[in-house]
Order: sequence, then C-alpha cells, then structure tokens
Amino acid sequence: MTATTGHQLHRRLTARQLTMIGLGGAIGTGLFLGSALAISQAGPATIIAFVVVALVALVIAWALAEMVTVHPTAGAFGTIAHAYLGRWAGFVIRWTYWTIQVIAVGGEVIAAGIYVQYWWPSIPLWLAVVVFSVALIVVNAATVRLFGEFEYWLSMIKVSAIVVFIVLGILLITVGLPDAPATGLSNLTSDGGFFPMGLGGVFLAMVFVVFSFVGTEVVSVTAAEAENPARDVPRAARQMVLRLALFYVLAIAVVLTIAPWSQTAKGGSLDASPFVRVLEAAQVPAGASVMNFVILTAALSSANTNLYLTTRMLHSLAGHGYAPAALGRLSRSGAPRNALALSTIGLAVAAALSVNDGTAAYLALFGISVFGALVVWMMILASHARFRLLRRRHGLPDSPARIWGAPVTTGLAFLFLGAVLVSTAFIDGLQIAWKVGVPFFALLLVAYLVTASRGRGDAGSDPLRDELAQSAAPVARLDGA
Repeated sequence: MTATTGHQLHRRLTARQLTMIGLGGAIGTGLFLGSALAISQAGPATIIAFVVVALVALVIAWALAEMVTVHPTAGAFGTIAHAYLGRWAGFVIRWTYWTIQVIAVGGEVIAAGIYVQYWWPSIPLWLAVVVFSVALIVVNAATVRLFGEFEYWLSMIKVSAIVVFIVLGILLITVGLPDAPATGLSNLTSDGGFFPMGLGGVFLAMVFVVFSFVGTEVVSVTAAEAENPARDVPRAARQMVLRLALFYVLAIAVVLTIAPWSQTAKGGSLDASPFVRVLEAAQVPAGASVMNFVILTAALSSANTNLYLTTRMLHSLAGHGYAPAALGRLSRSGAPRNALALSTIGLAVAAALSVNDGTAAYLALFGISVFGALVVWMMILASHARFRLLRRRHGLPDSPARIWGAPVTTGLAFLFLGAVLVSTAFIDGLQIAWKVGVPFFALLLVAYLVTASRGRGDAGSDPLRDELAQSAAPVARLDGA
C-alpha cells in the first residue's frame, strides 16, 4: 500500500513471465557485440571470467530472492534497504538504480536505431530512436500482464537465437557443417595458450564481464506484481541466473573455439562477429541480417525491461515521500504512468544525443552507470547481512528461500565487487566511473540530508516494522535514522 495513492500494484505476472523478464533485463547487446572487450583482456580464459562472475550474480539474485520472499513490496531491494540499513540507504539505492537504468534505456534505444540503419542506412538515427521510444512507452503504459507477455516473447527470440547458435557452434566444432570442416579445440590453446595474459588478464576480463550480468536483480523488482511471489520469485531468480550463466558460458566457449581469440577480440562490427561466422558456416541465408534482427530484439527487450524497472523505483520512492506524491499514483490498468513519464527522460536524452554529437555527455552518463551498478549490488549484499542479523535478533522466522553458505558466500561476493569497483580507477576507459560516480553520490547524500531536514521520507510502510508489529514483538528504532 502506498501512502501517496491508496492503491497497490496489481499482481498479474506469472512464473514464466518472471523468468523471461529477468533474462530480458540481463541479456542486452553485450553478449553479441561487447564480449570482444573481455576477450581482449584474457583470451580463452575469458570462459573462467564468465563462470566466476556468474557465481557472483547467482549469489546476488539468491540473496535478493531470500529477502523479497519475506517482503514482496514495491521497490524491492530499495524498500528493503530502507528498512534494514536506514532511510538514507533506501533513498540512495533507489535514486541510483533509477538513474543507471534510465541511462541504460537510452543507450539500448540508440543501439536499436543503429541496428535498423544496417538495413536502411538512409534513415536518420533520431527517427528510429523516437519510433522505438514511443513503442516502449505504449507497452509500459498498458497493463502489467501485457508488458509481461510482450517481454516474454522478445526475450524468447534472443534466448532461442542463443540456443540455436550454441547447437550450431558445437556441431561446427565437433563434426563440422556442410562446406565447413570441424574446427576442433585447438583455438583454445593456440595463439599464446589458454592464459595468454595470465591470471591478471582474467581479473581484468571479470571487470568487463560484470556489466554483462547487470539486470539480474530485475526479478526481485517484479515481486510486488507477481501472482505468487513466495513461490515464484525464488524459483525464477535461480532459474534465470543459472540459464543466463549457461547461455553466456557456452556461447563464449563456442566463440573462442571456432576462431582464434586474437581475431575475435578485434570483432566490433556486425560482419566481424563470430556469431555471424557460425550462421554463415551453417549456410543460414543472410546470416548477418538474421543476427542483426536478434541483436535488435535484444536491445529492445533490455530497454523495455529497464523502463519497467525505473517506473517501479519511482513509484516506491513516492511511497516513502522521497519523490513527489504524483509519481506514486496508478492508472486504472495498474501502471504508474506519472513515474513512467518522468522515466522517459532517458529516451529524450537518447533522442537528443542521436541528433547531435554527445560523446562527452554519454561518457559521463556511462561513468555514473558503471559506478552506480557496482554500489547498488554491494548495498544489496549489505542489506542481506543486516536482514539476517535483525531477524535473528528479534526472533522473526527465516525466509523459505535462504541462500546457501551465507554469510560467507555473500561476504566473498561483496569483496569481489569492491575489488572490481576499485579496479575501475586504474583501467583505461573506465576511470571516468570514479570521476563522475563520486560527485554523483555526494550530490545524492546532500539531497537526502535536505529532504530529511524538511521532515520528508517518513511516509509509506516499513516492511520490517510492520512485521514486528504483527508479531507483537517490541518495536525498536532499527535504522538509527
């Protein structure tokens, strides 16, 4: 229940939709075109980097599932951070997540426009961006069930494409395809060996691979609109990350096996992509066009999911008084359309950048996104540690979806993310993350202090205090705010 509207989000997302929404948020264009950057750092050992980061992503998704199963509220980890870490944490994590996802929406829509120009180069980029933006807004303004169904099929296209690619790739490696002899496994050990850059290269690759898994937290945000969150959210979270890990690891293994890693690392254009090479070897007609269509749906699917996430974060912020009350109001169909309208700022920025050269502005936005994503993940794990501690202290029941090995597994994941965050300050092209990330968080903290000094931020429910009140346990000031 939100304090701003008296209405709650409609629970209409099914289990199958939850899993595909999670995959849709995580599988963007990074796998198809961006993986070359990670490969350039570690060569064939990039496979290990994907395995390690997949385990970290699984820890985060499972920790989130444990918490939102108990508290299936609007705002998900933002509301939980508010309850267990303090009001400042709820403010910072939600506004940060809103910002980085708004940036992501704009970036994916620009990418989609570029992919359309592959077929029709004479079409202005801004026109394609505007058309796709309008379509995304229409889908997100409709009922959540329609959104879920639309995202299900968009995600199904790219997941099916990855599966087909993996099957064809394995055939090409083992037995060959018509007019294409079997490649064997020699490319994994030739050209400098499996570890051409050493273990240091593997860690640098992990830094880039981390961003391929950003979006795995989307399933927790859907908890407030899931038909049966206690049953479906944990299952969807685990299935989503495990499938994502399987797709990524197998796809990258195929890519590195069918072509020398030094050649793959140079692949940035569509025609140079190893994915296209497999389709051409399989004699798939117009292989490049087929892959372009798949990458286009990947970009639109990711943008669609991210736009959904931004509106739910604003709806949650409004519920706690950290955003204008109007942003918490729902339409008759159950969509927070005012929050959606503000979240389209990313689409507007994308349209502006597609008309003018906005390279400098885009780099600054990318820096905030990189820094913010890592901080959000670390705050999620910190919330989980506090979640376990306070529930034990107050005699509250355990979650039915407890993560295995915590706090050791969550602690190791936290340290790994901290190391990645520090590393961005020393990696060419990523230093901007600290240059713009630190000032951004400083501004957020100042905004919180101003908001708190005016008596804002006490509206809305606190899931932990509500649970304590219902269990007749003594209610203490838990957040120290």
